[in-house]
Amino acid sequence: MTEENTVFIGNKPVTAYVMACVTQFNRDADSIVLKARGRAISRAVDVAEVLRRRFMKGHVDVTNIQIDTEQIETREGNLSNVSAIEITLTKIS
Repeated sequence: MTEENTVFIGNKPVTAYVMACVTQFNRDADSIVLKARGRAISRAVDVAEVLRRRFMKGHVDVTNIQIDTEQIETREGNLSNVSAIEITLTKIS
């Protein structure tokens, strides 16, 4: 999976990420990976579902979901565990 086919989910509205995914698929990407950590995980799930059920209904499916816990360093220098998710969306032929 190339970095250009990855959409990092953050604090923007769901529709902004959905449009980024539609743009990637229109540029002939066969699959896209949505990556999110922490509170953005629910937004990543929303992006995948809105894309699948409204914008590209019948043309995109979820082919893989990976969950993980990542350790990040806080501003104070402590280590903190943060949940992470990767959702792979693939075009249906």
